[in-house]
Parts: sequence; structure tokens; C-alpha cells
Amino acid sequence: MMNTTSQCCRCRQWFSVPPNTATIRCPNCKFETKIQSSERLKSQDRGQISFRSFIATARAKISRSGSGGSKSVKSLNCKSSTLQFSESLSGLRPCRKRALLIAVTYDRSKHKLKGPIIDVKSFRNLLMDTLAFPKEEIRVLTEEEAPESDFVPTKKNIQNYFKWLVEDCMAGDSLVFYFSGHGVRQFDFDSDESDGFDESICPADFVEAGTISDDEIKAAIVRPLKKGVTLNAIVDACHSGTVLDLPYVYNREEKKWEKPKRRYEDEKHTDRGLAISIAACEDRQVAADTHFKSRFQNLFQSSILTFMNMQSCFGKSSMTGGAMTYFLIQIVRKNPTVTYGKLIDSIHEHIEKANNEGCLPGVIKRVLNNFLSQKPQLSASEEFNVNEKQFIVQ
Repeated sequence: MMNTTSQCCRCRQWFSVPPNTATIRCPNCKFETKIQSSERLKSQDRGQISFRSFIATARAKISRSGSGGSKSVKSLNCKSSTLQFSESLSGLRPCRKRALLIAVTYDRSKHKLKGPIIDVKSFRNLLMDTLAFPKEEIRVLTEEEAPESDFVPTKKNIQNYFKWLVEDCMAGDSLVFYFSGHGVRQFDFDSDESDGFDESICPADFVEAGTISDDEIKAAIVRPLKKGVTLNAIVDACHSGTVLDLPYVYNREEKKWEKPKRRYEDEKHTDRGLAISIAACEDRQVAADTHFKSRFQNLFQSSILTFMNMQSCFGKSSMTGGAMTYFLIQIVRKNPTVTYGKLIDSIHEHIEKANNEGCLPGVIKRVLNNFLSQKPQLSASEEFNVNEKQFIVQ
């Protein structure tokens, strides 16, 4: 094994260091210098990279190239991916703020989206910076995580983290569920939907494992809510209006709550808790994805992208962000105490402005009005005053 070199910490004199030496006395000033393990391993020679270091660097580059050239992305989760459920003693613990955020980009399929990963990172920052959610209580499921991780948004992982979100919930807890990705409508085989369709979200492996229906979501994170617990669900996906299957839908035009008739009425309620959902659009509509620059530049893209997605929410456009998510974040950052009524009105106004400033011919707008008019929808497990209740109280 060859000698390496090191530099004296006092006089800056370079000298030779035998292999596996921990400390050495400088031959010039007699000062004892500790040899760092990294120096011994790198085998540096007056700043020159050794052959061993060169080989190690080359191997790392080849490895990254072989995996598609993608850079390593730091996980958005603070704890181990192993599910860790809380164990409160006799119910004595502080009120909890907990959030499950999911972004599905379908990066290995023809249904690929770019926007969800941007959406989820922005929404996570909103929760931490504006709404005081501790990062340790936020779980983020994305396809940027290691393939074997529990944080990849597969159907199984999503279902497991649904349990984590509501597990051991108590009065005073504030829970958040956020989803950005594809949404679809499927025939209702339970005969509990007035329109004959179930609304579903698509996990990363939905082609193999199937979608997650509104009935499943309701059973997993709505019905377990205890008295005094509030769940806020924000779903930026196509056909997401009643994706939590909540019984009351807010009519923005008439300023009142409505309870749509269902073929077979079941409880549709929580275990005395409150569930509130803000969806990107009504059940029959698709949600626009668009790339917004500073001060709302390029807002016209919203209309184009909605048109391109008209017949299928699996558009091939280059998407970089959900319209509803973008506007919601901007509004809440500007006014953290905004009420639900003001929030839903403001989102509507911004999206309507985007459509009006679009570049589609007027005749096409009129013909496709139902598709171009993306209308975010507010629903809840019980009625409340939308002009008094604040959005996710800090």
C-alpha cells in the first residue's frame, strides 16, 4: 500500500503519511496532526485525485447513468418508512396535526403527469410554513421515493397510510388528506349513487391493482372520525366532486347546503367527527393542469389543457401543476384565516379568469362550456357556516 500525503494544521507544510496512520508529527514545526480517515481513503497527493478516487467517481456516474440518469432525491418524510402508529396512554396527549399527502405521476406509464410532484411539495410547504403542521406528522407518498419504500403511492401503501392518518384520532385533532393525480368514474355496483357512478382515485399501480373508490375512501378515513376531530380533504383530480362520498354539497350560487338524493341512503356520516372536502371539479368534469409563472402569466393554458383533456383525464400534455392547488395555495398564503366560503369563491374567480383569458375561439368555448367550466366543489359530512368557519385553523 502506497504512502499518502497530508498537510500540517499549523505551518501548512505537506508531508508523506504511511498507510493506516492515525496521527503524525510535522517534521517542520513538530506539531502533531490527526490524519482524517477520509484523507487516508481518498489518498490525496497535494490536491491531486488518486487513481482509486477516480475509479470510485467513475463507477458512481455509471451507476446513475444506468438508472436513467435521474438524480437522487431527498425524501420528504422525516421518519423511517416503517409504519409507526401512536400509542397514547389513556388518551392523554396534545391535539395532533397530521397530514397524508399523495402525488402520483405515473412515470412508468402512458398516463404520465408532471404536475402532481410540484403540487404536493408546494402543499407540504403550505402546511408547515403557514398552517403550523409539524413535518414529523406529515407523510408524503411519491414515486421519487425508493421503489421498495412504503412511501411509493401504490394501492396497498395508500390504504395502509389511510389507517395511519386516522389511527388513534381524538377530539381536537386536525387531519389533512391531499391527493394530486388521475381520477376516474366507474359504474356504481352498490347502487348508492344518484348518477350511477362511483368516483375513484388512481394509485401508481392502478392498471394492475385497480383504483380506490369513493366508498373505500369513505370507509377508511371518514367513518372512523371521532367527535371533535376534523378532516380536510383536498383532491386535485378529474371527477373528484364527491370522491369522499360526503352527504352535503355546498351550492355556491344559491349560498346554501344541499343533500343530493341517493338511490339507497346509508349513514354517509363520520363517527360524530367533521369531514370537509374541496375537490378540483364536479363529478362530471375534468380538472385542468397548467404551468403558472409569476403574477399569473400564461393563464390561458388552463383552457387549452382542459380542452385537450376533455374526452379523457389521461391527457398527453406536459403538465406542471394543478390549477386548483396553485390558486388555493396562493389564497391561503395571502390570508391564512380565510373562510371556506371566501376560499371556494376565490378559487372559482381565478379559474374563471383563466378560462376567459384563454385562446380558444369563442364558439368552441360555448359548445364545450360544461367541460371548460371547471368548478371546484365543497362538500361536508354536516352543514356549517362557510362564512364563519376558517380553513384548517392554525
